[in-house]
Amino acid sequence: MTTPEGPSNYADSSAHTDFADLTNLAARSLGAGVIAANDEWFADKENLLLDRAPEFRPHTFGPKGQIMDGWETRRRRGTSAAKPHVRPDEHDWAVVRLGAPGVIRGIVVDTAHFLGNYPPYASVEAAFVPGIPSVDEVLAEDVKWTEIVPHSPLQGDTAHRFDVAADGRFTHVRLNIFPDGGVARLRVHGEVVPDPDYLDGLTVDVLAAEYGGAALAASDRYFSPPHHMNAPGRSRVMGEGWETRRRRDDGHDWVAFRLAGEALITAVEVDTDHYQGNAPGWIRLAASDGGAGAEEFDLLPATPVQPDTRHRFRVAPGRPATHVRIDVYPDGGVARLRLIGELTPAAIADLRARTGE
Repeated sequence: MTTPEGPSNYADSSAHTDFADLTNLAARSLGAGVIAANDEWFADKENLLLDRAPEFRPHTFGPKGQIMDGWETRRRRGTSAAKPHVRPDEHDWAVVRLGAPGVIRGIVVDTAHFLGNYPPYASVEAAFVPGIPSVDEVLAEDVKWTEIVPHSPLQGDTAHRFDVAADGRFTHVRLNIFPDGGVARLRVHGEVVPDPDYLDGLTVDVLAAEYGGAALAASDRYFSPPHHMNAPGRSRVMGEGWETRRRRDDGHDWVAFRLAGEALITAVEVDTDHYQGNAPGWIRLAASDGGAGAEEFDLLPATPVQPDTRHRFRVAPGRPATHVRIDVYPDGGVARLRLIGELTPAAIADLRARTGE
C-alpha cells in the first residue's frame, strides 16, 4: 500500500472490537446515503459509504489536487494573520441517512491513505427523525442529536473502532471532524429495528437484513461471511455469497440465523447463483421458536440443489419460528437465502414495544 508520503503502515486501532456479525446500517445496499456535508472541496462525501476497501493511486491529480478515495474538506483558516488558527470548536461535518433504523453498537472511522491530511479528532452524533424527511427537516434546530462517540483522537491511515453504548433507535448519524481533513470510510454497525406499522400484516422476507434478520453463528466462513446470504438483491459475483472451505471429514457446514421476529414461513428461496463447481449437494433448513436449546423442526428436509440455480420451495406454515439454521452437505457456497412469511401478532407487539422505548 503506497501513499504520498511513502509506504503505508495501515493500522486497525482496536482489533479486539469485532463488529463483523452486526449489520452495517450505513450500507448503500440497504439504502443509506450521505445527504449533506458542510464542505467537500477535495473529495466527495458519497465516498464515505462505498462498499469496498479504500484505494490510493499515486500521481492521479485533478483540478483540485490529488484524487482521494474518501471525503476531504478544504483547510480551515483563522480570521487574520494575527489569528491564523481556528477555534477548538470549529469543525466540518457530514450527515448520513441510515439504510435501516436501528440500535447502533459500533462505529468505524477509517482514515485509510490520509496521512498529512487526516483530522486529528472526530466525534459522532445520532438522531431519530421519523418518516421520510427532507435534508432541511433533518438539519432543523429542533432535531435532537445524541453524542454516541465523544470527541476522540484520530491517527492517519487507521481504521478506528468505537463501541457505542447508546440504546436509542436512530435513523441518521453526523460525523464531525476537527477542524478539517479527510476520512476514507464510515461504518455504522448495529441491530435493525424496523417499523412495525409497515410490517404488520405484510408477507415479506423475514430473514432480510433490512428487517432485522441476522446471522448469529457459522461453522465456517473461510472464503466469505454468512451475512451475505440475507443481504439485499441478488449476488453479482461468487464472492458476494457465503462459501466454506472444502471439508475433508464426514461433517457438514451450517449457518444459524435470527429472524426479524417470530414468523410463520410459507416459502423458501435458496440461490446458488455463481456457485458452479462449488455448490452444496444438498441443503436442509431447521427452525426453532426459542433460540439455543429450543426444539427444532424441519422447515425444509434435506433436499438436493443444483449449481448456479435459484431454487424456490413452498413450505407448510405449521409452527412459528424465531430462528432458522441452514445445513449444507457437505460444504460449498450459497449466494442468498430468503424466507418468505409474515410476522406474528406477538412479534409485531414486541417491535412496537421496542420502537416505543
